[in-house]
Amino acid sequence: MKRPHAGRNPRLLLGAALVIAALIAVSVVGIATAAGGETPVTVKVGNLELTANGGFAPKALPKKKQTPIELNVAGEVAEADGSHPPAAREIIIEGDKNAEVHVEGIPTCSSGQLQATDTSAALAACRSALIGEGQTTAQVAFAEQKPIDVPSKLLLFNGGEKGGRITWYVHAYFSNPISGAIVTTVTITKHPHGRFGTLAVAKIPQITGGSGSIISFNLNIKKDVKGINPISARCTDGKLKVHVQSKFEDGTKAETEVIRACTPKG
Repeated sequence: MKRPHAGRNPRLLLGAALVIAALIAVSVVGIATAAGGETPVTVKVGNLELTANGGFAPKALPKKKQTPIELNVAGEVAEADGSHPPAAREIIIEGDKNAEVHVEGIPTCSSGQLQATDTSAALAACRSALIGEGQTTAQVAFAEQKPIDVPSKLLLFNGGEKGGRITWYVHAYFSNPISGAIVTTVTITKHPHGRFGTLAVAKIPQITGGSGSIISFNLNIKKDVKGINPISARCTDGKLKVHVQSKFEDGTKAETEVIRACTPKG
């Protein structure tokens, strides 16, 4: 095998190495119990309505041997009355100890190479470090104006590993009527804590000075990047688990645990 490499509760969707799912899951917010199903889930909390979905492949994983997986995540959020939802500023994730993240051998990209760049320029500078991509939409609400939805390509880049800390960057470039790049930094470290073994912290910058919120996203994390496997997992007991805490622009703090089913083999 190639080297494997409070308020409103966030509803994330993945059991294996959810570092990236949670990082982009600024839009997946709501009160929900942990779930193992793979179908889309819609949750309503007061005025807030959200739909979340995602999964990984393959589902059948060895009990002891780490195996590369491909990760897919998606989510949408809206207020029932059409008002503007709050923005997330920090997401903290404890990932299942049976999932791992590896970046050794994958080319790297720096935050400086991505700042103030559109999608084409970001790819030109860092294509070799690309480990995932998808789409996202931000909603911008200025005072006394109707909220505006602005779509963007979503790019995930490897920032490398130093001193036991892995860094990933998520790049989005919004334009028309707003214009600018948003680069979210994710740091990943080992974190032995009972069922969990990985800690990921995502720092999400403000969009248009705090007027913007991510309202939808979809992201695919590659199974293979130049012969390296960024995410791997094993299935010891039929499930993979993650604990997520989110902090929002309006001061709200929220947390939940999510479980996804897997099939142990061997």
